[in-house]
Amino acid sequence: MTDLIQISDDRGVRLIRMNRADKKNALNAPMYDAMAEAIERTATHRAIRCLMIAGAPGAFCAGNDLKDFQQAARDDGGLGDSVIRFLHALAGNEKPLVAAVQGVAVGIGTTMLLHCDYVVAGTDARLSTPFVSLGLFPEAASSLLMPRLMGHRRAFALLVMGQPLNAEQAKECGLVNAVAAPAEVDALAMTAAIQIAQLPPDAVTLSRQLMRGAPDEIHKRIDDEAEQFRVRLRSDEARAALDAFFARKK
Repeated sequence: MTDLIQISDDRGVRLIRMNRADKKNALNAPMYDAMAEAIERTATHRAIRCLMIAGAPGAFCAGNDLKDFQQAARDDGGLGDSVIRFLHALAGNEKPLVAAVQGVAVGIGTTMLLHCDYVVAGTDARLSTPFVSLGLFPEAASSLLMPRLMGHRRAFALLVMGQPLNAEQAKECGLVNAVAAPAEVDALAMTAAIQIAQLPPDAVTLSRQLMRGAPDEIHKRIDDEAEQFRVRLRSDEARAALDAFFARKK
């Protein structure tokens, strides 16, 4: 278990906090594995009735560490087993999932919210999915879930054109439940998580299952997207875009 992910259990809520603030919580393989394990282990842990994912002030999650993508492009790799494990853990999770979003939420930082049941965002939140600008492809079943949530046109603007959303825009299109001052986000999200945890658990589970439907289609889309992502990483477009990105960073 990496110290870049902090796990704590209290009052029926498991808090999963990304803790790589110096990199704006850009995720690497150990972080994905740690989060996946924290989610998977709650399946048989009846005392845990709700999950909450949080980041740091100013940075919920800056997405996947792009150095991993650049290396995968050179090695003819793909998203990687750790990423795919985390995505399937999200899709297969049977406990309610709350998110507390402050600051940047890039790539997976935005698409993971599609698997959440309740999201609180700070007024400083900025959600973006710049996959296509990097010559890549959306993930986390976002190509399935995002059009269902907000309609094709809004999903196209976000997923393909890379147009970002602020907190109020994300609330308007259904990706966020509540907007608050950044300093209040974690507390409001935790209040919601505790409220959920105090409800009759079996009734919550059944209601959630009926609302979300069978996860088979989502798991399949995750795998289909991962295959397309692997192909795109090997493309000249993606390699050139990633090289240009790192050249600008120097």
